[in-house]
Amino acid sequence: MYRRILLKTLLLSAALSLSPSAFAQAKRKVAAIYTVPVEQQWVSRIHKALNAAVARGEIEYVFSENVANADYERVMRQYAEGGNQLVVGESFAVEAAARKVAKSYSKVSFLMGSSGKPQAPNFAVFDNYIQEPAYLSGMIAGAMSKSGVIGMVGGYPIPEVNRLMHAFMDGAREINPKTKFMVSFIGSWFDPPKAKEAAFAMIDKGADVMYAERFGVSDAAKERGKLAIGNVINTQDKYPQTVVASALWNMEPTIDQAIKQVKAGKFAAEDYGHLSMMKHGGSELSPLGTFEGKVPADVMKKVRDREKALREGKANVKINDNEPKSSM
Repeated sequence: MYRRILLKTLLLSAALSLSPSAFAQAKRKVAAIYTVPVEQQWVSRIHKALNAAVARGEIEYVFSENVANADYERVMRQYAEGGNQLVVGESFAVEAAARKVAKSYSKVSFLMGSSGKPQAPNFAVFDNYIQEPAYLSGMIAGAMSKSGVIGMVGGYPIPEVNRLMHAFMDGAREINPKTKFMVSFIGSWFDPPKAKEAAFAMIDKGADVMYAERFGVSDAAKERGKLAIGNVINTQDKYPQTVVASALWNMEPTIDQAIKQVKAGKFAAEDYGHLSMMKHGGSELSPLGTFEGKVPADVMKKVRDREKALREGKANVKINDNEPKSSM
């Protein structure tokens, strides 16, 4: 009897002493590396999805922002060696270095924004395939432009940007085949003043709707009394009389799937890009908000019909990764 009581006491004591670490183990350690501020559109969506997982109690999350390309490999290694089970980032400008790090830490899972292929066994890739809502927002822009001239300011002419611009342009041309476009790239992912100046130049040449792929464009449109279409995030609350609609990227399906696979010990070198599609909830057209009822009803009927078909997987938007060119 005494031995049984002692054994139970020891087992209870062991359980109590292990419970904090067991609880900690239930939360996976996740780190993210960003080359721009977390306020930047693209990165903010990853940050938002990871913070949602934190709020659910699934992960512990740390991140580094404004990491220079030259420092990227060092930061990746620090996180890999720091016990993080999943490392998230955008490796577009540092592909070789990021893939080299992944090879050195085969037991760490890496989920990286990339134009390249997955790399076995642990380097998975994702991308913002939000060309579907970009097309829908283009339809709205084509209807709202009175001059028939739309300005487009992007960061760099890489596939991730090009495909959204082309989808937007195709959508606008569906509504107004005569729509003309001015296209410019500022050579930066985060330079609002430069983007603003580029937008001013286009407005001066007749653009009355601006495609705001970068921060700063909507500011120019607001100051000149023109309209704008947003990208990745919804900024209408900041520009209620300027931003008509936006193509939104929801990173939650991608992040949630990666965490699930890490927890199950099944994370593999896969392409997560498809999870950004509308049928998976990875992207959507923002609500019209302050512009509700201001877009022609016949156009919105076409937009809603196309939106429904895209959500149900009954329609698709052509992907064109080539650099878009001005048509005037």
